[in-house]
Amino acid sequence: MRRLLLGWCLAWFSFHTVAAELKIDLGQGAQTYQTAQLLARSDVRTVEIPADVAYKRTMRYRAVPLRALLIGLGREDHLQFVASDGFAAEIPAALLLDDHGSQAWLAVEPAGQPWPALAPGKPGAGPFYVVWTHPEAAKVGQEQWPYQVASIRKLADVSQRFPAMLPDSALPADSPARRGYTVFQRTCLACHTLNGSGDAKLGPDLNIPHNPTEYLRADLLRAYIRDPQSLRHWPQAKMPGFSRDALSDTDLDDLLAYLKHMAGRKATPP
Repeated sequence: MRRLLLGWCLAWFSFHTVAAELKIDLGQGAQTYQTAQLLARSDVRTVEIPADVAYKRTMRYRAVPLRALLIGLGREDHLQFVASDGFAAEIPAALLLDDHGSQAWLAVEPAGQPWPALAPGKPGAGPFYVVWTHPEAAKVGQEQWPYQVASIRKLADVSQRFPAMLPDSALPADSPARRGYTVFQRTCLACHTLNGSGDAKLGPDLNIPHNPTEYLRADLLRAYIRDPQSLRHWPQAKMPGFSRDALSDTDLDDLLAYLKHMAGRKATPP
């Protein structure tokens, strides 16, 4: 038993003292950044995040302006942030590059100085975490704060990559289902697939074999999205709740309209 405990401690110590690597691929060959390399940059700063999405409290990080690592990226481009646990956040480049009052930072966990655990028995947000200063200025959603980031890559936007997610083209441009498709990309796609399409590996598919609007009453589905534990208490559950600050009632209405619409557009997984 002592040997097992010693082995676990050595493994933990080794994991947290070895510099981590982040791969960024903007379409012209991947570039790898190491912890020490990033922390040695002249533009590294200490940033204070008053309402940190992952830790739910004020946090301070050593961080690099994210756009400084995205040289050559155009505002019309699209990025995917892939975490070590399978979370895959989709963020339009315009949100990262435009001067709109919000700023994205790549927080870097120093080797040998691990950040706190996210919860008892769980790892921290390191080694790399995208945090925002003044996120309210650009209405940055909580799913656009990816942590445990392993890679960043430029891809075609979601509609081009996953046409099976698209609502019916005959719908009016201002229809709730079309608006809900935009909400879905911002809040759900990082964890879920739909019609078998998507890159995330954390949650179940939201349309096949069954769409949640087919087996949950609307009021229960709303309650589940707001607070998953209110409907089904499960200590190991990974889905976060979406408060009204993170997902307005209007956006939730539109999201449910999109899901209900897609229940009639099931597609065979590619």
